[in-house]
Amino acid sequence: MKQRILTAIIGLILFIPIIWYGNLPFVIITYGLATVALFELVRMYFRTKAISSMIISLLFLWLIMFPSGTISLVHLTMTKLEIIAFFAVILLMKTVVTKNKFTFDHAAYLFFATLYIGIAFYVLFGLRNEGLNYLLFVLFVIWSTDSGAYFSGRFFGKRKLWPEISPNKTIEGAIGGVICALLVGIIFQIAYPFEHSSLFIIIYSVIISVVGQLGDLVASAIKRHYKIKDFGRIFPGHGGILDRLDSLIFVLLILYIVQFA
Repeated sequence: MKQRILTAIIGLILFIPIIWYGNLPFVIITYGLATVALFELVRMYFRTKAISSMIISLLFLWLIMFPSGTISLVHLTMTKLEIIAFFAVILLMKTVVTKNKFTFDHAAYLFFATLYIGIAFYVLFGLRNEGLNYLLFVLFVIWSTDSGAYFSGRFFGKRKLWPEISPNKTIEGAIGGVICALLVGIIFQIAYPFEHSSLFIIIYSVIISVVGQLGDLVASAIKRHYKIKDFGRIFPGHGGILDRLDSLIFVLLILYIVQFA
């Protein structure tokens, strides 16, 4: 536990100034985190060298993440949807070129993994560009959910939330996480007010908290399916990038769908 807390403190000291400043340092660190996250997913699935697949996925990951809605390549301007369609075509062509050593299952996995990471981090850029308060609000609500769920589960947890996927999570912990997130969201609105109403903040605090916990369960289900403990080992006591950002990635996808910013 001490190692986890120390790692979390060091991470906050390093990343909060970059988030606050934004601009090129934020772009660089975001691309770096997304690259490592995709690498963790690819390594988990293939378990052997998949250099060509990783290179193809990375190229399209970086294009999908690009903050602009369109990308100009020479004299061709492509929308994000067109880039995604091109990515699908490339992967399917590879199944033919490799004489099905690279199968449709491989293509489907890479396609989904790249979109899962790429769209989420694209939304992260959008939140930061919309305003620092949007991104900080989301991060604080997620962090407070994690802390509230951990301590509520530790002291009050009795009934298991979903033991088949995550044996340690409890219903009491989940409720405590939502309550803690709601309190932090209200405090954030008082200290760093949005142009939206307090009701808006309350609703989205609950949505982000619940969705964040679902994202954590999704990551647990993936790891259980592939029989691994952690996605990576970058952060001592915390695992890899995906182990730390599983809730955030899932929240970003939902916020993109509901047009939060």
